[in-house]
Amino acid sequence: MTKFLAVVKREYLTRVRTKMFIIFTVLGPVMIALFTVVPAYIASIKPSATRIAIIDQTEGGKMYERVRQSILGKKPDTSEGANQNANSNTEQSGGEADAQLDNKGSSFKIEAAPLNGRSLKEVSNELNGRVNKDELEGYIILPPDILQNGEVQYSARNVGDDFTREQIRGRISSAVRDQRMDDENISPDLIARINTPVPMRATNTESGKQESGGGFFFVFIVGFLIYIMIIMYGQVILGAVVEEKETRIAEMLFSSVSSFKLMLGKLIGVSLVALTQFGVWALAFGAFSLYGVGLLSARGLNISLPPVPPIFFLYFFLFFMLGYFIYATVYALVGSVVTTTQEGGQLAMPILFMLIIGFYFAFPVIRSPNSSLAFWVSMFPFFSPITMIVRIVTQTPPLWQILLSLGIGYATVLLLMWLTARIYRIGMLMYGKRATVPEVLRWIRQT
Repeated sequence: MTKFLAVVKREYLTRVRTKMFIIFTVLGPVMIALFTVVPAYIASIKPSATRIAIIDQTEGGKMYERVRQSILGKKPDTSEGANQNANSNTEQSGGEADAQLDNKGSSFKIEAAPLNGRSLKEVSNELNGRVNKDELEGYIILPPDILQNGEVQYSARNVGDDFTREQIRGRISSAVRDQRMDDENISPDLIARINTPVPMRATNTESGKQESGGGFFFVFIVGFLIYIMIIMYGQVILGAVVEEKETRIAEMLFSSVSSFKLMLGKLIGVSLVALTQFGVWALAFGAFSLYGVGLLSARGLNISLPPVPPIFFLYFFLFFMLGYFIYATVYALVGSVVTTTQEGGQLAMPILFMLIIGFYFAFPVIRSPNSSLAFWVSMFPFFSPITMIVRIVTQTPPLWQILLSLGIGYATVLLLMWLTARIYRIGMLMYGKRATVPEVLRWIRQT
C-alpha cells in the first residue's frame, strides 16, 4: 500500500506543481467568463447614436414622420395636425430640429434633408460631403413611389454594417406597411392587436418553479465540461504511459511495484489532479453565481441559473469519475501497446469518436429525457457519463435507473482495468513495434 500511495503522490504532485497546470487552472474560469459573460456585457453597452438624414420625395413629404418614428422605435402620431406640424418644422429648420427627436437610449438620430426646390443630386452631394466630414453616418432616399414598391436607397460610408442596414430596412418596411393600411382605412393598431403573440409561462411540475430557459444552457455546459475534461486528462494518461515506455522507466518501476498498482496509482493520481482543477473552477463558478449574476442584472441583463438540488453535485462527481476511469483506462491500454505518442493519438481516435457520439446524444436526450433512446444511451457505459447527467439535470429519472447506470458503468471500469492490467506489463516492456491484435489477445489469455 505504501508503494501504491507513493505512485499516486508522485503522479499528483508532478502535475499540480507544473506552471501549465497553474496557468490553465487560473485561466480556465477567465476563459469561460470571456466566452460567456463578456459578450453579454459588451452587448449591454449602448453604442453611440447612428446619425441618419432622410430625403423624402413622396407627395407632401408624408412618409418622413412615419419613417422617422419607426426608425426611432416610437409609436407614430399619424394625425393630420401632427403631420402638418412636422412638415412645417422641417421646411423652416432644414432638418436641424429633428435631429434631437430621438427616444432616450435610441441608437439613431434622425434629421430631415428637404429638397426645397433643389435637385435630388444637389442634396445628395451635400449629404455625401457631410458623411465624409463625419457629420452623418448615412442618409436615406425615399422615392415618390415607395408605397407602390419603389426602391429605397441607403447611402453610407460603412455599407458593410449589415446589422444597421437590415435594422433600417425592417423599420422602413414597417412604416410603409402601416401607411398602406392607413390608405386602405385599415387601423395599424388593430393589426398589431391581432398579431400580438400569446405569452406563455413554463413551470416545472416537480418544483413548481418558473423556468426561464437557462436550464438548456446549463445542461449543455455541464455535458461539454465533462467531455472536455475527459479528453484532456485521458490524453494526459496516454502521454504519461508512452513517456515511461519510451524512456524505459517502466522497467525500473516494475522491479519495485506491481504493474496493476502502478497503473491504478497513475489513474488515481491524475484523477486527483482533475478534481483539484474542478474544485478551483467550482469555487470560481460559485463566486460568479453570488456576485456576477447580480452585477449583470444591474446592467439590465436578466441571467438566472436553474435551481439545482444538492444531490446533483454527488451525481456529477460519480459520473465524472465514471467517465474518467472508463476512458483513462482505455487510454492507458492504448499507451501500453504503442511505441510513440503519435501512434497513440492515431489509435485513440476511435475512443475520441465514441465520446463525441455520446456528447451528440445529449441533444435528443434534452428534448425527450424519458424516451427509450434516452434510457438506453444513459445505460451504455461509454455514453452514460454525459447522457445520464443530462437526464438528471433536465428531468431526473427514477433512482433505480441512476443506480443501474452507475452499476453498469463501474462494472465496466473493473472489467477494463482487469483487461488493461493483463496487457499493461507485457506491453510496457515491449519495444520497437506496435503490438498487433492477435498479440494483445494472447496477452489477455495468459495467466
